[in-house]
Amino acid sequence: MSTPTRPLLDTAAVRALLAAHPGTRLIDVRSPGEFAAAHIPGSYNVPLDLLREHRDELRAEHDDPVVLVCASGARAEQARGVLDRTGLERLEVLQGGVTGWQRDGGPVREGRGTWAMERQVRLAAGSLVLAGVLGSLRYRPLVALAGAIGAGLTFSAVTNTCGMARLLAQLPHNRRGALDPAAALAALA
Repeated sequence: MSTPTRPLLDTAAVRALLAAHPGTRLIDVRSPGEFAAAHIPGSYNVPLDLLREHRDELRAEHDDPVVLVCASGARAEQARGVLDRTGLERLEVLQGGVTGWQRDGGPVREGRGTWAMERQVRLAAGSLVLAGVLGSLRYRPLVALAGAIGAGLTFSAVTNTCGMARLLAQLPHNRRGALDPAAALAALA
């Protein structure tokens, strides 16, 4: 579980940081499919799973500020926890993520991608709960499926992690446009 130990930067603060420090790196930790759908111009896509997988190899060789971005801020905060041990001294998180950035009038480059991960999780969880409840009308033990999903969502909220999102991120539509890991990680080096 990763708890925020430092304040998050709002859109205005990130814009000011970008103006004051042109070398600031915006690192978007969402899936390639989400990044393709909409991202902040100039940001680099380095998915959270890729950061986790290569956490021991990451070492900062610069002192530029790094701002981590996701859809809402939760995955970016997890990424900060992963990157805290890399030597990056100026590691920030965009409050509200791309959603907040867009709401506050920040520019976004839109394309063809996938739904945001949170929306995909809601669809998958809701569908499984509905299937469990409806299926239990004919086969009573299927109600346990709805209970299991409810327990998983509760655990997800308490730990600020999401196993279902990690699983969904592996689906082909979320990996479309998958990047070369070395090239993606170079954005942090």
